[in-house]
Amino acid sequence: MANKSKPKPKPSQLSVYLYIPNIIGYIRILLNCYAFAICFSSKRLFSALYFLSFVCDAVDGWCARKFNQASTFGAVLDMVTDRISTACLLVILSQVYRPSLVFLSLLALDIASHWLQMYSSFLVGKASHKDVKDSSNWLFKLYYGNRMFMGYCCVACEVLYIALFLISKNHTEDLMDVVVTTLKVGSPLSVLVGVSLFGCSIKQIINIIQMKTAADACVLYDTEKKHKL
Repeated sequence: MANKSKPKPKPSQLSVYLYIPNIIGYIRILLNCYAFAICFSSKRLFSALYFLSFVCDAVDGWCARKFNQASTFGAVLDMVTDRISTACLLVILSQVYRPSLVFLSLLALDIASHWLQMYSSFLVGKASHKDVKDSSNWLFKLYYGNRMFMGYCCVACEVLYIALFLISKNHTEDLMDVVVTTLKVGSPLSVLVGVSLFGCSIKQIINIIQMKTAADACVLYDTEKKHKL
């Protein structure tokens, strides 16, 4: 009689918590906590730790694929860490620059668009919020379909926020004056800010598209649900 293949053992709850990418996620949280604790006393160290945490975001994704340790918990942990860290930095920038409403608006857009996208994806039964194959918007599909383009937009946002924080000198800076003055200098910093500003602008456009697309998916779900009644 042929030997029956034994079913693979299910991972325990503890083992999922101890997945390598999830451990990296915990390290990211610790880095961010310490970074924000010293943000005003040591701007450069804050920026280095914050950017290191951001780089770890790419590392944990690579580890998840490399070691076959992708998990729903890890995906949620990753997104929550991203959103909270970016939100905290935007709150700090809103206290440094005027008008503060610019950064608070970016914060609201970032959270709303990603939360709606995550919720609408699970609502329609998608395995990932990055599954946008059914979208009709080419820029939205390009963003989630091309890792290089997504990486550029995400890195551009974070680099721009860090640069703005580093070049601020007091708590009453005029945002437009600082950006224009920096771009006019013609230094490597000017190039960095210019390239980052362009990528960040694209990211905000994509956030708006994402929020509208996700809202449409929720409304479509409601109408189809009522139609079946």
